[in-house]
Amino acid sequence: MATASPTPPSFFSADLSPSPAITRHLAQAEVIFEYRSSESAGPAADREEYREPFLLFHDRLWTKINLRNDRQSYQDDFFRYDIPTFDETAIREGILNAICHRDYRLGGSVFIRQYSRRLEIVSPGGFPPGITLENIADQQNPRNRRLAEALNRCGFIERSGQGVNLMIERAIRQTKPLPDFSRSGAHEVRLTLAGTIQNPAFLRFIERLGEDALSRFQTLDFLALDSLAHGRHLTSEMKTRLPDLIEAGAVESQGRGNGQRFFLSRELYAEMGLPGAYTRQKGLDHETNKALLERHLKERAKKGAPLFELCQVLPALSPKSIQRLLTELRDERRVCLIGKTRNARWHSGNQDPDLAPPH
Repeated sequence: MATASPTPPSFFSADLSPSPAITRHLAQAEVIFEYRSSESAGPAADREEYREPFLLFHDRLWTKINLRNDRQSYQDDFFRYDIPTFDETAIREGILNAICHRDYRLGGSVFIRQYSRRLEIVSPGGFPPGITLENIADQQNPRNRRLAEALNRCGFIERSGQGVNLMIERAIRQTKPLPDFSRSGAHEVRLTLAGTIQNPAFLRFIERLGEDALSRFQTLDFLALDSLAHGRHLTSEMKTRLPDLIEAGAVESQGRGNGQRFFLSRELYAEMGLPGAYTRQKGLDHETNKALLERHLKERAKKGAPLFELCQVLPALSPKSIQRLLTELRDERRVCLIGKTRNARWHSGNQDPDLAPPH
């Protein structure tokens, strides 16, 4: 009687126990997952160790994280939408980053610690040479080139980047805190991905820009919007993207040259239910400029000042814009114009316009 030959084991469904070869030759190639329900020390509420080929466990790892992935809701007109606390794209990119760029010469494991509203990924080895907190989004120096190439061929990563930019974009689109690498050190990279939605109004505004516009945005575009929303300083690189953001209707500007200001558009403040804040943002400089002109004229006392001199006070504005400000001040009886044509001088206060200009 013939005996049936045994069924060959499937590569993806065979023994899922720790690989003997990995344990023997590279035991530190291990990912340890922990779920902690509180910040207190002690044993984790759930713990699992993965010491096997990455292709065998990456989906199981995400499934475990997603088990405790609650939804946060926001309202848009008559519709309610749910946003997951832990974004799958960002989490997978963070894990891939740790697997691909950790230092395998060190004996430690990659740790993934999940809390109710944040997830921490700790990988052995500091940043590769040339990578810093300031340039991590746009610079790369793969520590394990062959591993990066293998993951790229499997469709996991693009060799053109590290995935940090994608994590940043996902966080800003969902108004979550930016990926935080600040607790990293010389011997480990520590990434924190916070999951709390901070501003549903900003989220609605971003979505109403439309996928067509958002698909053309670069990481710098999202960073510029996030900085404006939080009142942070714009870097020179972000400023280069402002014309495109203005064209997309996301940003407005006021003034010219070095005095030009940028702020989020009227629509955002309307979404936030704060139309008065928009008026204050846009109108603050208007009144400030008027005050600067009036102050200069007070300092000039009886001499007054011609228009070209007042243009030096506010070099970012055109002569026509300054003329309009002076007209408003005159209508408010705060300044007056004495003389005509080339001899015309602006003066502080409400003087008799029939007086001849001082010589």
